[in-house]
Amino acid sequence: IIFKMTVLLYFLINLSYFIPHITGNVDNADVNSRDVQYAYIVGKVYPPDEQFGNSWQQETYVHLAGGLQKGFIREDGSFVFTNVPPGSYIVSVTNPRYIYEPVRVEINSKGKIRARKVNHIQTSQIIQLPYPLKMRPISQTRYFQVREQWRIIDFLFNPMVLMMVLPLLLVMVLPRMMNDPEARKEMKQIQNFTNYDMPEMSEMITSFFGGGNQPKPRSSKQTKKENFLTVIIV
Repeated sequence: IIFKMTVLLYFLINLSYFIPHITGNVDNADVNSRDVQYAYIVGKVYPPDEQFGNSWQQETYVHLAGGLQKGFIREDGSFVFTNVPPGSYIVSVTNPRYIYEPVRVEINSKGKIRARKVNHIQTSQIIQLPYPLKMRPISQTRYFQVREQWRIIDFLFNPMVLMMVLPLLLVMVLPRMMNDPEARKEMKQIQNFTNYDMPEMSEMITSFFGGGNQPKPRSSKQTKKENFLTVIIV
């Protein structure tokens, strides 16, 4: 009997110690929940085409903050997220056939809601969107890469084709340029400029290796006279 009484007293003492803490935590939680103003996130998902039917609704889901809440859409495409605390959330729509652009929704402590575009690169750039949300598809989902088609531009810009075609063009264009009298004059001037008072290669080699007295370079007039005399003698 004494043992039972001691166990009962020990149980009552522990119970009296824990009851105030439990009630105090509950009261504090009630006070905090009253201070927080929960909001509703409302929007509408538009189908890819008005004549698409109702099958897209069965495959479409709306996610809040990457799966914090998951919802379905109604027959008219509308959706509602209830009891959303203040914060910044991303609302996204998933569909196996179409891609929807996500929207960032910001809720302040007073329950005011602002929607803007999602920009992970420039977070300071704010582009506001209308609220309630209007989720429209951007493009169709592509699970396979489209096979490249044959195009004549790719064929012409191929390096091997360019190496074959450019020499042919030069062969066809250069003769026509040579028939032009102005082009001929320019070519003759260039040749005369290169050959003007240039010594022969044999004289340059002998002067370089022989050293000593270097023979003077012959002028063009002397060479012409010598050639003329040799022709007369012959």
